[in-house]
Amino acid sequence: MEDFRYYTPTRYIFGRSAQHNVGKLSSELLGSKVLLVYGQGSAKKSGLLDQVENSLKEYGIKFFEFGGIKPNPADGPVRLGIDLCKAEGITGILAVGGGSVIDTAKAIATGVMYDGDFWDFYCGKAVPQRALPIGVVLTIPAAGSEGSGNSVITKEEGLVKVSIRTEYVLRPLFAIMNPELTYSLPPYQTACGIVDMMAHILERYFTPSKGTEVSDGISEGLLKAIIKEAPLVLKHPDNYDARANIMWAGTLAHNGICGCGKIEDWASHGLEHEISALYDVAHGAGLAVILLAYMRFMLKHKPERIVMFANHVLDVHGEDEIEIGEEGIDKLERFFKSIGMPTTFKELGIENPDIDLLVKKVHQNKGEVFGAYYPITSQVSREIYIKALKGN
Repeated sequence: MEDFRYYTPTRYIFGRSAQHNVGKLSSELLGSKVLLVYGQGSAKKSGLLDQVENSLKEYGIKFFEFGGIKPNPADGPVRLGIDLCKAEGITGILAVGGGSVIDTAKAIATGVMYDGDFWDFYCGKAVPQRALPIGVVLTIPAAGSEGSGNSVITKEEGLVKVSIRTEYVLRPLFAIMNPELTYSLPPYQTACGIVDMMAHILERYFTPSKGTEVSDGISEGLLKAIIKEAPLVLKHPDNYDARANIMWAGTLAHNGICGCGKIEDWASHGLEHEISALYDVAHGAGLAVILLAYMRFMLKHKPERIVMFANHVLDVHGEDEIEIGEEGIDKLERFFKSIGMPTTFKELGIENPDIDLLVKKVHQNKGEVFGAYYPITSQVSREIYIKALKGN
């Protein structure tokens, strides 16, 4: 097991009607002037935004609406948000939505406290040292951004999609989580979220670190719970317990607990970010395609953790480890298909992906070699993208 530090300051307020606590928590933790960041209208249509604003008014908090955040969030709105915060003397940021909204809120929060261009943090020129306090009302369980110190933003010029990871600076101070708010999510969006949270766990599970039985056990338990609950939540969208388990799994997948004592991988995310940056596909759907291709490559080159996943999570047994791994990957593919996820570029809606460009961009952004479980060179990334094209 590797040495580690684990810090999570986030207060989780989980359960029915949890959103009615937002005014009290904001008054305690976000201050008197709040930037209210949300998406493209679902929070307004559902009445959630009215509930949030009424709660803020009850506690005398002045708020400024900042809506219209799109999936695969871009740098343009971040810059506008930073300018608004500086002009109005904003004291805290409240994100109402899913990962794209929360990641935008985080980028604004750290950009306000920085004299230079916020993109310096994302391109590696600077490291975030401070940020405005952030609160979250979660509506989409997927990205886990409500409990992490991470943020992903796409720079529209050049379509550069990269992330920053902070130990504590960008972790929300509170996350309000009511599973009832997810009842109306479309099945495809629900399924994309399920794959995203599974990928966050697997990025920690695929590790070169040894002696990590506790973290591995947590990861395996979460993966098995997600696979068990996923069909139920899609068949019965208003099943509270199924929604609750999926929502909480998404948070635990990415708040760091699964990575304690491990060197984390993050190769699959790096490979997928180029797909969603270039082709504007749903991140979770892109991950479904890349994860299968990544695992098929690794089974031939470093099978240990692929076989372990097949055995411990998918209950695949046998004498030959390659056969175990192959059946495990096939079983995972069947699961993805059963929840409506694509498994190849073509199913993702990309008939002729520019693999040369994908390879070029991923190594421009991630370096000549990246990945902790196995070194991802340009030859390896090309092979994985080709497997994603062929589906085997």
